[in-house]
Amino acid sequence: MTQQPFCVNRIIPHMQSKYIAVAKMVCGDITVTRISAMVLMFVINRFDLMLIALSYGLIIRAVLRISSKKAYQKALNTCTAHICVVLTYYTPGLFSSLTHQFSQGIVPHVYIILADLYLLIPPVLNPIIYGVKTKELRDKWKEGTDKPNTFAENRVCGFTGQSNQSLLYGLSGQSTLSISEPYHRIDHLMGIFNLTPSDPSTFMLMGIPGLEAAHVWISIPFSTFYIIGLLGNFMVLFVVSKEQTLHKPMYLLLCMLALTEISTSTSVVLKALCIFWLNLKVITLSGCLTQMFFFHAGTVMHSAILVTMAFDRYVAICNPLRYATILTNTRIAKLGLVGLIRAVLFVLPLPLLLSRQTFCANCIIPHTYCDHMAVAKMSCGDITVNRMYGLVIPFVVSVLDLTLIALSYSLIIRAVLRIPSKKAHQKALNTCTAHICVMLMSYPSFFFSTLTHRFGQGIAPHVHIILANLYFLLPTMLNPIIYGVKNKELLEKVGKYTCRMCSPGGH
Repeated sequence: MTQQPFCVNRIIPHMQSKYIAVAKMVCGDITVTRISAMVLMFVINRFDLMLIALSYGLIIRAVLRISSKKAYQKALNTCTAHICVVLTYYTPGLFSSLTHQFSQGIVPHVYIILADLYLLIPPVLNPIIYGVKTKELRDKWKEGTDKPNTFAENRVCGFTGQSNQSLLYGLSGQSTLSISEPYHRIDHLMGIFNLTPSDPSTFMLMGIPGLEAAHVWISIPFSTFYIIGLLGNFMVLFVVSKEQTLHKPMYLLLCMLALTEISTSTSVVLKALCIFWLNLKVITLSGCLTQMFFFHAGTVMHSAILVTMAFDRYVAICNPLRYATILTNTRIAKLGLVGLIRAVLFVLPLPLLLSRQTFCANCIIPHTYCDHMAVAKMSCGDITVNRMYGLVIPFVVSVLDLTLIALSYSLIIRAVLRIPSKKAHQKALNTCTAHICVMLMSYPSFFFSTLTHRFGQGIAPHVHIILANLYFLLPTMLNPIIYGVKNKELLEKVGKYTCRMCSPGGH
């Protein structure tokens, strides 16, 4: 590359000095450069993936020979961290390459954002994955944070004139207890300071069991994802409300999606951050049931909006001339209201059934939020109805909504295949990519979290909790980015208002 003559106009439309982007600045022939880059990347990626696949093929063969189911699960569990890291590394790269090769309708800034996310996501997630899955590393991390935990104990005690040790000796005559020690000691410490109320109307949310020492570090990506999600969704709401040209059915649906994601993530994340930062683990029964209602109702509402969006895409592609008459703003508002009523009617029995239960004295929930089944297990009575209702409702909602979405897309594909023009064919499908991406983030993460909770007995509890929280955080953060990137009109308006806010005069 250093021997090539470069042109005068050396503007690279990228945030990085990409090899091919720099090569395009050359005034001479770059055929050899292109071919060598393609061959090198192909050989390296395929060779490495072949070696990884070969290794796992031999691992699976060895594991299948193990007779003990417990040893079987333990052997597979040692590979989960590496599999997650491989997926976070190769999947964005392959997705970026595929969109670059086959999605000609996607604008250039999409490739640039995907390329940057490919570099950003693995460094953020890999330490968390290995920290969560590696017990030895986690223990060493806990040892290194013992001193900060002593400070946290002093804050929990709420006394300023005495040390933790003297206070504990004076009250109980026993040795000092650390708040990061196992649960029976936590319970004892909470009992001394009356942090666990005697009445059964109060619960203790423990955060992420086994990772108490790492709560502050885990809060960093949690709070970052949450803030980015809030900024993105509020920006969508602000721009759509200000621009009359965006008062259309599709943008009203985007606003509904943004409001749903803000309320759902806020109901979960704020309490989790209070646990991580301030050690405020106490929550009343009414507060617990309110939180449960909001995030479950938000999940059902989110699914209803995705169904409405699929119907919107069906009408836009299959009946474009009647789109304005079929989907008016009033009709979209009515569909949104129906979705809200459905969410309330389906979810309201969950807290109502639990409010009639009698709860045991030791109501410690090993979670960051009041999950329905986690709270139901605190009951001293029969929870068969709660279990059945909690299992049937998510199944009915997800199956019904996914059936309607599949029906819409089957009709869309049938209509698109009848289009003779390849360009019109790509344009029609390109209008659906944002909605498909949002669905791929929402439903697989929901099913993965649910299935690992039901059938992944070998997976540690903190993995379930982190996956459950990411289910609320990732779609909230990424959905505004996806729709902003894919929707040219919205992107232009967001850019206009961003420039106004950043300019010294404010206009």
